[in-house]
Formats: sequence, C-alpha cells, structure tokens
Amino acid sequence: MWQELLKVMRTIDDRIVHELNTTVPTASFAGKIDASQTCKQLYESLMEAHASRDRVIKNCIAQTSAVVKHLREEREKNLDDLTLLKQLRKEQTKLKWMQSELNVEEVVNDRSWKVFNERCRIHFKPPKNE
Repeated sequence: MWQELLKVMRTIDDRIVHELNTTVPTASFAGKIDASQTCKQLYESLMEAHASRDRVIKNCIAQTSAVVKHLREEREKNLDDLTLLKQLRKEQTKLKWMQSELNVEEVVNDRSWKVFNERCRIHFKPPKNE
C-alpha cells in the first residue's frame, strides 16, 4: 500500500516530460503561450510534490524506527520469544526499505529538476532561497 501511495505521489515526476512538451512552447510557438507562467506553476507543483513526499517518507521512517526500538527493547527482555524476533526482523527490513526510498526520491527529484531546467531556464528563474 505504501508503494502505491508513493507511485501516485510521483505522478508529476513521471509525467514531467509530457507536461513540458505540451505546455512549454518551442521557439516557433513562443508567442502563443505564456511559458513563464506555465513554468512557474510547474515549479510550484514540483516543489509541493517533492516536499510532500519527503515529509511522508520521513514520517514513516520515524514511526517505523520507533517500532523497531520498542521491539528491540522487548526482545532484550525476552530472548526466547521467536515471534518477537520475527516481528523485529520484519520491521527492520521495512525500515531499511523506507530508508532506501529516500535515495530513490533523490534520483527522481534530480531527474525532474534536470528536465525542468532544460525546458524552463529561459522562461522562469526560481527564487534563490529554494
């Protein structure tokens, strides 16, 4: 379920090339569309999507870390409980997977910004503080 949520949240990044091709004009059509406004809106959408995904991933990591910590403490009290060990391993695996999603997120974001900058650099300059 978590993977599906991330997939849906990454839709803007998956479709950025199509979005730019359909909304940012080439030189021959430059006068017919306000590319600076289009690029500004896309910039804001990307910033919001990236921040939202980062927040979700980090929140899930924090919650899962707390579960792992609790299970470790319980495990130390009861070393013979194999069910507890199995549950701890499962949560540790989930935590590692979530942490790896941060790396995936970085790659996805970098790709999107590269494409955005290639098409929008002459139409829109992002604020310096971001």
